[in-house]
Amino acid sequence: MRQKYIAGNWKMHKTVSEAVVYAQELVTALQDEKDKKIMIAPPFTALRAVSEVLSGSNIILGAQNCAPATSGAHTGEISPVMLKDCGVKVVILGHSERRHLYFETDELINRKVNLALKEGLEVILCVGETEKEREEGLTEKVVGEQVREGLKGISEELLSYLTIAYEPVWAIGTGKNATPEDADAVHAYIRKLLIELYSTKLASNMIIQYGGSVKPNNIKDLMAKENIDGALVGGASLTKEQFVPIVKYDRD
Repeated sequence: MRQKYIAGNWKMHKTVSEAVVYAQELVTALQDEKDKKIMIAPPFTALRAVSEVLSGSNIILGAQNCAPATSGAHTGEISPVMLKDCGVKVVILGHSERRHLYFETDELINRKVNLALKEGLEVILCVGETEKEREEGLTEKVVGEQVREGLKGISEELLSYLTIAYEPVWAIGTGKNATPEDADAVHAYIRKLLIELYSTKLASNMIIQYGGSVKPNNIKDLMAKENIDGALVGGASLTKEQFVPIVKYDRD
């Protein structure tokens, strides 16, 4: 049975002091959630400090991006080696904001995924279509291409350290979200594609998260679907009042 995986992407929010206080609150509030995988991804500036707060807890530290190189003349970039040195275990790659605001291509994202896995980090690979692409019936074409290109050159063995997050671009930060049925259908398509690319066993074991305006009032319905194994949470991960109920969705 696939482990449920709830991740919080803080994006460009919280100073170091704010991040430390909030991480301490989450450690206390979520200490009994031993059956789920829980990750938080603060901004780069807070990684070291939050790592110390999370030490010994059941929450793992994630980062929101990394460079496609371990070192060198890459002004403004942070390598997977540097992330590991800060205590990071997981890195989010291919997020729609990186694709659409910073024009990251499938080829660049694939280089990042390969390097991050090679350097011993787990990866959350984000895929998803725009509203226009969805309206034109291109969801499977777009998502399929992002999955195929994102996983190029990655062995089945290394894929045990990778999670896929389906995040429809039109649902991120908009208040809109795919219906649980629509989201599950895309997750099922991704799983079918993984059978073609790898094997039935890998497809069955792959954790696929949903991301896109996940809130306490819709998480339970999403998680009830057969192919949805978790959530990549954006805005709702920024407060204890919203993120804790999302993680504890299965508790009355």
